[in-house]
Amino acid sequence: MKSKTSLILVPLLFVSLVFQPGAALAQEKKVYTLEASIAEALENNWSLKAKKEKIDQAGNVRKQARAEFLPKLSTTYGYTRLSEVYKSDPVSLGIFGTIPGRDQNTRDNYQWKGTVTQPLFTGFALVSSYRLAELGIDQSEMEVELEKLDLVLKVKETYFDILGVDKTLGVAKKAVESLESHVKVASSFYKVGMIPINDLLKSQVELANAQQDLVKALNATKLTRANFNTILSRQINAPVELKDILVYKPEKGDLENYMENALENRPEIKLLDINILQTDQQIRLVKSKNYPEVALTYDYIKEGDHPDVSGSPFHDANSWEVMAGVTWTFWEWGKTHYEVREKLSLKKELIQTKKALEDGIRLEIKDAMLALEEAEKNIPATRKAVEQAEENLRVSEERYKAQVTTSTEVLDAQTLLTEGRMNYYRALYDHNLARSRLQRAIGAY
Repeated sequence: MKSKTSLILVPLLFVSLVFQPGAALAQEKKVYTLEASIAEALENNWSLKAKKEKIDQAGNVRKQARAEFLPKLSTTYGYTRLSEVYKSDPVSLGIFGTIPGRDQNTRDNYQWKGTVTQPLFTGFALVSSYRLAELGIDQSEMEVELEKLDLVLKVKETYFDILGVDKTLGVAKKAVESLESHVKVASSFYKVGMIPINDLLKSQVELANAQQDLVKALNATKLTRANFNTILSRQINAPVELKDILVYKPEKGDLENYMENALENRPEIKLLDINILQTDQQIRLVKSKNYPEVALTYDYIKEGDHPDVSGSPFHDANSWEVMAGVTWTFWEWGKTHYEVREKLSLKKELIQTKKALEDGIRLEIKDAMLALEEAEKNIPATRKAVEQAEENLRVSEERYKAQVTTSTEVLDAQTLLTEGRMNYYRALYDHNLARSRLQRAIGAY
């Protein structure tokens, strides 16, 4: 009997261990690193997926342009109804009589025609159109690369936002805990008549303000995580745990090298280069109107006076035609000339836009490097300020407990410490953000 009971309890114990509420918590939570966050965003982000569809669309446009080089097949089927049948004049044979007139046509006329058209020369229009389609693929690929760069920067910014607001939340919690402790001390002093009521009220007001700041910080952590989930195309309320990398890592680099790499790697520059090449092909396409177009046409024709177009006394059952045709519109009052000038002006615009973009990139890199330099100088100073503020608060609390100072001094010391901690974490945040923006400025992840 004891053995049977044991056999029953073992599986029940197993089930209870697996399905008990604490089992889910025991499972290891996924902690995102910055690299994992970027990889997931590049794989799942909806906006990036939409941009990638542009490449497929451009590939189909190229296939359409390639089809223009090949012969085209078409067919027509028609019916013509004539109002009357014409007869030939009768022929008199004198004493031998008269030959009556014969029908010259039929009222019902059916025709089926199959046509093959092969362009021979289009003034280089087909070649230019195909080249434009190829450049369209290059353009779409560069737009995807640009979207990737912007997406990676968004991930980094949001990642550091989360780390920053988490630090803010930690500072707010410490401020509340410190003020709660101070209020307890002040309340005890007030009960024994050691301090006036206004000192206690001032401490309670500061605690209430700190509690409000804590609520704001908590909401900020939720909002930044929702933004993170949106960028990674996750459920908006999915839990987010990040590896803390909000640390100081000195950044060394040469401004000229950064600028050189940026002008070589930035997708925006490559996009403008592609746009300039596109204008060259557009100019060539417009100039093709100055040339005649030559095409070869082959027609196979079946006719008859019945729907099966099997021939009749008035129609050949089968016939064919081959024609080499030339079409040339040689005068349109300068329309082609002005179209060419328009495209040349567009090319100049793009060249000037590229120069302006290059200047903007140089300024962007300079700004990011100055931001890095500023953060690097602020981090040691703010770290030292936190240490001094912590010691100042400790001394003030001890002096207050000994009743050799007022509550105001303690509250001021707490405010200085909170500001010092916030400034320190803000400097760390600015440093990591400036590094991320510098990488974006030079066209790197």
